[in-house]
Amino acid sequence: MKIDKLTDNIIRFRWLVILAVAVGTVFFAFQTTKLTIDADVLSSLPDDDKHALLLKKIGQNFGGNRMGIVILETDNIYQTSVIEHIRAITDTVGKINGISSVSSISNIINIKGSEFGIEIGRLVDEYDLPQTKEDFDLLRSNIAGNEMYKGSIVSDDETSCLVVFTLDDSANVNEVARTVLDKTQALQLPEKLYYIGSPMLITYIAELMKNDLVMLLPIAFLLIAIILFMSFRSIKGVILPLLSAVIAIIWSLGTMSLLGYSMSMISNNIPIILLAIGSAYTIHVVNRVNQIGKSKDTDIVKSALNYVMVPVVLAAITTVIGFISFVFGAYLDMIVDFGIFTALGTFVACLMAIFFVPAILATLPQTTQQKDTKKGNEFIEKRFLIPLKNTLFKRSKLIIWIWLLAIGISLTGIMSIERSVDIQEYFKKGNPTREAERIMVEKFGGTKPVFVHFKGNMQDPAVLKTMMATSAYMEQSTDIYTSMSVAKLISEINLAIMGNREVPEDMAMVEQLWFLLDGNEIMQRFVSEDLTEGIIISKFKSPDNESKIAFAKYMDDFIQENSREDCQIQITGMPFVDITMDRSLINSQLGSISIAIIFVIIIVGLMLRSLINGLYASIPIIAAIIILFGVMGLTGISLNIATVLVASVALGIGIDYSIHIISHFNDIYKKTGLLEKAINDTLMISGNAIIINVVSVSAGFLVLVFSEMVPLQYFGILIAISMVSSSLGAMTLLPAILIIINKNKKSSSPSL
Repeated sequence: MKIDKLTDNIIRFRWLVILAVAVGTVFFAFQTTKLTIDADVLSSLPDDDKHALLLKKIGQNFGGNRMGIVILETDNIYQTSVIEHIRAITDTVGKINGISSVSSISNIINIKGSEFGIEIGRLVDEYDLPQTKEDFDLLRSNIAGNEMYKGSIVSDDETSCLVVFTLDDSANVNEVARTVLDKTQALQLPEKLYYIGSPMLITYIAELMKNDLVMLLPIAFLLIAIILFMSFRSIKGVILPLLSAVIAIIWSLGTMSLLGYSMSMISNNIPIILLAIGSAYTIHVVNRVNQIGKSKDTDIVKSALNYVMVPVVLAAITTVIGFISFVFGAYLDMIVDFGIFTALGTFVACLMAIFFVPAILATLPQTTQQKDTKKGNEFIEKRFLIPLKNTLFKRSKLIIWIWLLAIGISLTGIMSIERSVDIQEYFKKGNPTREAERIMVEKFGGTKPVFVHFKGNMQDPAVLKTMMATSAYMEQSTDIYTSMSVAKLISEINLAIMGNREVPEDMAMVEQLWFLLDGNEIMQRFVSEDLTEGIIISKFKSPDNESKIAFAKYMDDFIQENSREDCQIQITGMPFVDITMDRSLINSQLGSISIAIIFVIIIVGLMLRSLINGLYASIPIIAAIIILFGVMGLTGISLNIATVLVASVALGIGIDYSIHIISHFNDIYKKTGLLEKAINDTLMISGNAIIINVVSVSAGFLVLVFSEMVPLQYFGILIAISMVSSSLGAMTLLPAILIIINKNKKSSSPSL
């Protein structure tokens, strides 16, 4: 269908278009009320990843793999009142639905020998709490003498104690964690309480996401509205771009809810991104309507739509490609989902710009440009666009050299980019979660769980001895403080009976010791019901990725040497997931950018009927991406699961500017053959819309600076930087290239 025919039908059936959009928006708005938030990284791990599969298996077979921790901090743990408070927390947490086990100094198992034989009870008798100095000295001695507990439930400086709980594999993480927070805080204990572990982190992040949406989205909305009013000086110039964006947000999030998806810590960005993008396409439509209005065209809306239809659609297609590129090479499902639904929202925003907005404009009186609107345009033209046009013709080569210098400096910065997948970086310094992480690292050996999985007869002495050897080997690492397993429990019982902390050689003896543990709730954390699988549970200390890689190699070498048919060994945990995520940051970044750039060049080239034009259009955005990475390297902003999105988002949005410039330039230059007129008209019309757009888009993203999540602050800053650099590239580098090339082609042109 020709563009003229399509625009005729849009105007002809404008009321039908408006009605359809209204009905669709109401429907999807209702769906958004059912949208849930899931900030769990584990649930976003791919099903085909070996570490993810093993983590999920451990969660199903050993009472869950999500461990939360309540840290109680005071001047000294060894006080009767403090023990009472620890017991209160333990009992309170243990009664919460969805928690499979809870352990602390008040209920943890204690194995000791006595004149009556072996006793397996609790470290602290809940009916006879320690009262005297002698009682507490004995408690200290029992903890220090047990390898599993030393430094894992009470800190060496005796100022902190842990209450560790595990969630059922089927439990609602947010609900359970929120209940833990509410009920333990309701105890109003005098000691300081901190919370850490994946369930608590997930809940904290989910709450921060809600706060961001409630607080930041209205601020971004207001900022963009102010900028649009200052630019267009008209109500329609404010309402229509924002209305398009809001509809795109509602349709995207509504579809997400309808299909059963949840918002993640990544998709939390979608509303602000769509607010910026969704308004951009309509800005070009409204700007063109205003420009056509000056000529007193009899059919302003139709004429304007005929001009901007191709560049707007082309800009939307390239932006969609930028987001869809996340589907390729992304390790986390949440990044894939982000790409899909942001692409959907971008597509909807494009539809609103070329169907809904013209339909609205066609129902309004078609008046000529108002004086106040004209003043807004003239300010931009006189203060920026006209001086820019003059500079382009006088200093086109100098402009290119300046860009080459900026690219060269940025390339040196790229070599310094650091990567990080530590979830703690989401929180600001001074945040209680960061403080809890510090306490865990300094006093309890870290927070990242490590699981070593064994498949074999768990009552076989050879298997149990292999577990003991594995624990001993692990604990030689500076990042592993202690570990827990059924083998250690057996060795502790053997110590109490025989005086040797080792696994007996005889299976019959093992079975007798096992009988003493049978029925104890701690056993479900270490062995499966059929006794064919068991795990070692430990914690990893260092957040440094190089340390994780070294530990993975260290353990892989041991596992390859000691794994056998009757005792198969595997290892997993968050350090191993972090390694894979770190690798995926590079792979997905390179993959998504490469795919997006190639497709952008091809599609722009096809639609403009010139592959060379597609290449020209990509030059400014490639330069902007290089500068973006250079800024990250030079300023120390790390590449993480949030900032990894920046380059592709910037490419998808920033390419729009180049498309509008080169499309408008080609149209005028082909009609007139006058180079200077083509550059002048392009800057005065498309350049004006680009300036309005980049200021509003940058303002929208800079609102993320006020986010409580640190990576999102950097995300907003980096997108704003990329928008400014890509718009400058489209309005300086690209025209300079076009001027030099066309001067060489047509040296006899009167514009020269």
